[in-house]
Amino acid sequence: MSRQLWLLRHGEAEPHGVRSDPERRLTARGEEQARAAGAALAALDTPPMLVFTSPKVRARDTAALACESLQLDPVVHDAVVGLEADEALALLAAVSDGERVMLVGHEPDFSQVVADLTGARIDMKKGGIAVIKLDGSRGELVALLRPRELRAIADDATS
Repeated sequence: MSRQLWLLRHGEAEPHGVRSDPERRLTARGEEQARAAGAALAALDTPPMLVFTSPKVRARDTAALACESLQLDPVVHDAVVGLEADEALALLAAVSDGERVMLVGHEPDFSQVVADLTGARIDMKKGGIAVIKLDGSRGELVALLRPRELRAIADDATS
């Protein structure tokens, strides 16, 4: 059996310099991206069982808004900042085979984790999701969803 690692990049945030980096907040568009991601995940009927988020405000808020649709409480974890593949695998170990973990965090960390675990080179959009299926130490990129695709999935579910 395999496990799945879902990586949700935080939604659009305030520009650099508005406040300190850890305190940067989501814009209205970023909040909408986060809600759409959560609604899409709920509609796909394959939600994560556990969600870890970076302690940075924009990631915490993205996780909280996305998790509203999933009826989950995200767990703040410092390892999601500056995330590396071995740390991602350690967080994934918190669930049983066949289950899913979602991490909410940042670039360029997520793209590098995808590359390290699968060999794939991706462009991770703000508010986008990458899904990696892991069987032992072998990883396969099974989905890369941009915010507009997540919005379309969410909209289809409500119509």
